[in-house]
Amino acid sequence: MNNIAAINLRTVGIIMLVVSAVLISILGFVKINIDKRGVFLCEAVAQNPSLSMQDCPVHTDYSTWLLLAAFGIAFLVLGGGVYFFIIGGQTTEPPKPTASSSVDTSTLNPEEKQIHDLLVGHEGSIYQSDIIKETGWSKVKVTRILDKMEGKHVIDRKRRGMTNIVLLK
Repeated sequence: MNNIAAINLRTVGIIMLVVSAVLISILGFVKINIDKRGVFLCEAVAQNPSLSMQDCPVHTDYSTWLLLAAFGIAFLVLGGGVYFFIIGGQTTEPPKPTASSSVDTSTLNPEEKQIHDLLVGHEGSIYQSDIIKETGWSKVKVTRILDKMEGKHVIDRKRRGMTNIVLLK
């Protein structure tokens, strides 16, 4: 993961943490207000001898379930924020191939060995156009050699604009 993606994930995580904290705070105040209102209504119904507790509107209200669902969503957002914050702080880069790669160079012909040595000298990756410049070979010859090396699972080629980047496996 590159640093830009890591910064973006970390930023998303921070935003989610802030939003969830605000949501949980607001929901807390709403819950306290609903509880106070419920106590007041139950006391008013209890003081009126002609009404039973079944007539209390608090006992038929579904706002408690809605609040519970809202708290659940807020905590999911909080968990997602923590996850993205932690993941955004970690940067994982693929290991760079080195001379100690598990390539059996005895199976390579001299031209393939020369390209292999170029790759090792460039920390495992080089542009195909740079191979052409450094060896002085034609594009066709380099392409054919790289095709053979790719068939032997020595290299990988990735398209980069108008050229390829050659990676040592």
